[in-house]
Amino acid sequence: MTRHGQFYLRDKLPPQVRIPARGRFGRMFHCVRPFAQDTPAVRNALMELGRSEGVMDPGAGNNPDNPTIPAGFTFLGQFIDHDLTFDPTSSLERQTDPEAIENFRTPAFELDSVYGAGPAATPFLYDSSPENRGKLLIDADAPHDLPRNSQEIALLGDPRNDENIIVSQLHLAFIKFHNAVIDKLKAGGTNPGQLFDQAQKLVRWHYQWIVLHEFLPLLVGQEMVDRILHRGRRFYHWHWRREPYIPVEFSVAAYRFGHSQVRGGYIMNDSFRAAIFVPPGSSGDDLSSGKRLETRKVIDWRRFFELDESITPQNSQRIDTTISRPLFQLPFIPPNMPSNPASLAQRNLLRHLTFGLPSGQAVARKMGIAALTETDLADVAAVGAGLENSTPLWFYVLREADKLGNGQTLGPVGGRIVAEVFIGLLEADNLSFLAQEPTWKPTLGTDGDFTMTDLLKFAGVA
Repeated sequence: MTRHGQFYLRDKLPPQVRIPARGRFGRMFHCVRPFAQDTPAVRNALMELGRSEGVMDPGAGNNPDNPTIPAGFTFLGQFIDHDLTFDPTSSLERQTDPEAIENFRTPAFELDSVYGAGPAATPFLYDSSPENRGKLLIDADAPHDLPRNSQEIALLGDPRNDENIIVSQLHLAFIKFHNAVIDKLKAGGTNPGQLFDQAQKLVRWHYQWIVLHEFLPLLVGQEMVDRILHRGRRFYHWHWRREPYIPVEFSVAAYRFGHSQVRGGYIMNDSFRAAIFVPPGSSGDDLSSGKRLETRKVIDWRRFFELDESITPQNSQRIDTTISRPLFQLPFIPPNMPSNPASLAQRNLLRHLTFGLPSGQAVARKMGIAALTETDLADVAAVGAGLENSTPLWFYVLREADKLGNGQTLGPVGGRIVAEVFIGLLEADNLSFLAQEPTWKPTLGTDGDFTMTDLLKFAGVA
């Protein structure tokens, strides 16, 4: 399985095509120059910026909490990312042009990571018994886990959703949510021939509601969401021919804010705690999945979302330029290989070179926003190569969140990139509720609203 954050570093040139074709990655700011030339001095500066015990290392205490965003939303963000993008042909041993990279995941909030290509094309994802017509498969002998084959490989539309226990359990929650909707429609007398299609539409629309009305406002603020919904997008334009493209400024930089939210470990339930990674040669529990889940590791969602007043969920960490210490030594990457660093921060930064991403300052100027000052980036000056004046977009977005969003939300540059792409994808999807019925309200929640708490309760996993 391609693990999160794993890639290679040979791609070098910026894209040449201004109008991306169907299902491609592309550029949101295609006329803006790269933040730096790919030289040994720049690479050394990026390696210094992202190294262990460097600027982005918070030390043994790790990053402070963000009290406004429960920890579950960190992994919902990862689940959403897997719903939008998937390139199974490479890890990052890529061609030099982002527009040449095929996105095998439809860029829409449609849960094809859950539904696959539907019951006819991907029947292994579905229950074949007549009494469970239209339902997704759940193993009757292990209903607390994803369905698996005899070699314990999860039966999924996207193998990445079994890379850690939390995303794996979140995927299972969506499976059970769909099945619960099937039961509700069946009880209401829905025509059996229309059962799956009606349930899929309801599930997708309620999921899209969560994305637009809960997840996105937590990240960028309600004011930013309202401004784009009512005044329109300014930078994520309709340059595509058949389907939206995914901007590399979004996928490689702004949306990677979630790396700063990851805690060093999590309380999974009353008796099980796990580190995100266990260092090679060490013992202990971590979040790795990819095999049958032990009952003792089943997640208690009250630890991740506000489900029960008696239990306060863990928080995500602040959105800033520090990431948890274990992320500086990814266990599936061999150590001490400068061409293939084990630090997630170094890998993210080096990828800015391979895709020729613009600086945060250049994007701010393009947006007409006052850029961060040299004082805001004073610690970056020490690494050299002038990065304090032309800062990699990912680092800039994180520092902007720290300085202008108090570590709780993204700032104006990062927030607008993420919000415009999310809203643009919903508007471009002819089957989304925003395109088909913008005044639609959820029918499965309360008072015309629907949250992750409602989804987990309706699915019967809370």
